[in-house]
Amino acid sequence: MTNNDIFKKLRVALMLRDDQIVEILELVDFRISKSELGAFFRDEKHENYMECGDQVLRNFLNALVIHLRGTKENPKNPNDVLAKHKAEIPIKEGVKIRPEFKPSPKKEFKKKPASNPKSRDKKPAPKVQVVEKVHYKNGKNKKS
Repeated sequence: MTNNDIFKKLRVALMLRDDQIVEILELVDFRISKSELGAFFRDEKHENYMECGDQVLRNFLNALVIHLRGTKENPKNPNDVLAKHKAEIPIKEGVKIRPEFKPSPKKEFKKKPASNPKSRDKKPAPKVQVVEKVHYKNGKNKKS
């Protein structure tokens, strides 16, 4: 997995736009343009594709920590920051909003007592023997 793949996956997972990534990188005084950033996210076969170096990814990860957690003097809750990013995403027309998945509570099934008196009188069906009893002869004569 290359640095470009890691960068792409973080961008998608955290729902970040290019301008947000540029702002995040500025937290650690690392300046990069949107066009340079876009070159990292291109297909490898594209003529303007550029490999993401270790320095760029390292600075992005350090800036991401500051962006999500804040500093010691000004701590943040990462869930609040992610919720803010999610709220900023524009909703396209004609697209249904999917509700969040919430698993339903499991139902406990209790055995109900038989209310029909006839069902109490029924005897269980006799077990049918599938394999007959076999007498094995292994060549030794035993006297019992």
